Amino acid sequence: MKFSVTRQPVNEIDETCLIIFVRQQKKSIVLSSFGQAVDTACDKNLSGLIKRKQLDASREHIDVLFEPYGMNCKQLMVVGLGDVEKLTKAKTRKLLGHIMSSLSRRKIEQVAVSPADFAGPDADDPLDEQAQFTQLLVEAAYANQYCYIETKGEVEKKNSREKTKAPAKFTLLIENEKDKGAVQRHVAIGQAIGEGTNLTKNLANMPGNVCTPTYLAKTARAIGRKYAMPVTVLDEAKMKKLGMGALLSVSKGSREPAKLITLEYNGGDKGQAPVVLVGKGLTFDAGGISIKPAAAMDEMKYDMCGGASVLGVMRALGELKLPVNVVGVVASSENLPDGAANKPGDVVTSMKGLTIEILNTDAEGRLILCDALTYVEKFKPAVVIDIATLTGACMVALGQQASGLFSNDDALAEALLAAGDTVGDRAWRLPVWEEYQQQLKSNFADLANIGGRFAGAVTAACFLQRFAEDYKWAHLDIAGTAWKSGSSKGATGRPVGLLMQYLLDNLGKH
Repeated sequence: MKFSVTRQPVNEIDETCLIIFVRQQKKSIVLSSFGQAVDTACDKNLSGLIKRKQLDASREHIDVLFEPYGMNCKQLMVVGLGDVEKLTKAKTRKLLGHIMSSLSRRKIEQVAVSPADFAGPDADDPLDEQAQFTQLLVEAAYANQYCYIETKGEVEKKNSREKTKAPAKFTLLIENEKDKGAVQRHVAIGQAIGEGTNLTKNLANMPGNVCTPTYLAKTARAIGRKYAMPVTVLDEAKMKKLGMGALLSVSKGSREPAKLITLEYNGGDKGQAPVVLVGKGLTFDAGGISIKPAAAMDEMKYDMCGGASVLGVMRALGELKLPVNVVGVVASSENLPDGAANKPGDVVTSMKGLTIEILNTDAEGRLILCDALTYVEKFKPAVVIDIATLTGACMVALGQQASGLFSNDDALAEALLAAGDTVGDRAWRLPVWEEYQQQLKSNFADLANIGGRFAGAVTAACFLQRFAEDYKWAHLDIAGTAWKSGSSKGATGRPVGLLMQYLLDNLGKH
């Protein structure tokens, strides 16, 4: 896909399809100044349709006018925004997804659209609204174009590509030349996030017999080569020397060796404390001896979505070249039942030196993450954010709409919440109060790996907090947001957008 930004009279636009937006104001349909210019060029045809109530401004409604009089474009796509005061970022994403699907179905090759037309005349900050719309539009184009084909035959690959074929060219029309730089900047941001998100989806959607810990390490090395990022992969022998008994206990039941993968993006000043992202990379989780029910167990290939999102962010950083230092860490293993696997009641020793009683072998994510959280102290981080499909309890609490957010630092938590609101990938903060630590007490070790029936997402976060006491830390539980089930089964790519927005919002603050 090619994106260009230009200033051009509406009657000279010769792309296959020109998109304009109509909004509902009380009981009236309103055109922006751009829409009025289009109306003038096509001899007031739009005004006539509005007067005759032949246009619908309800959200996501699309009318298409073919060979519009006075215009060079072949189609004029009129998209309803509804009441713009109720148009949230999440609703905007859905709207843009609807538009992209319509363009694919109609096999449109070239599209023109005005970000100012979407922002409308009443925007508080017109340029910022244009820039944000541009970024969301580009991300939506990448999302619509994505299709999983890695393990399909040639016929299905062709069919999948055809169904998701995106326009080859998008032209973003600006009203003022001075706006060009900001719009182009957000095109670049949208492209980087789109590519990073699609990488995350692809890794997560791959079956567990393909996307193993070794495969994730191979992917990390490819990113490192392309974007000149140092990559370190610790094998089990090196992890054993470091005392990572918790992480290694999880991989004992698998024939696939565990990997601790580190990528370093050095875009900021030398010596600047990095943001460290730690992703849970369980490439398949059967639960170990505490085996999961058979129904939907195939979806446990998605237990590495946290690690996949870290790799997606690192790729996006490589594309965008942000002036910040970021370390991406993926702790990767499988969790399977075997004669050598962890047993309920076993006690293991973490890299931090704390002993852990394993009461449930299906609470393995925190075991691999706790050693990774200790390991990253070596980078002297500004902040550490871990991302994990950690608990079903978080999904029970928040559903599939929001990720759970836990933190020992209010400013970090607020920054992540704000980033999520900006991009429509929201999180909700839950507590990590000291009182919850009582649930992790063990008669036979320093702490247990589960805290009982109640507050499961909270006690899991409190477990991790014990290993993140020496730096500012946040934990994103993405169990409900990382993938969809049912007929639309597949990875969402969340929270790549949230994490990238956090980095963009906080440049120079670390």
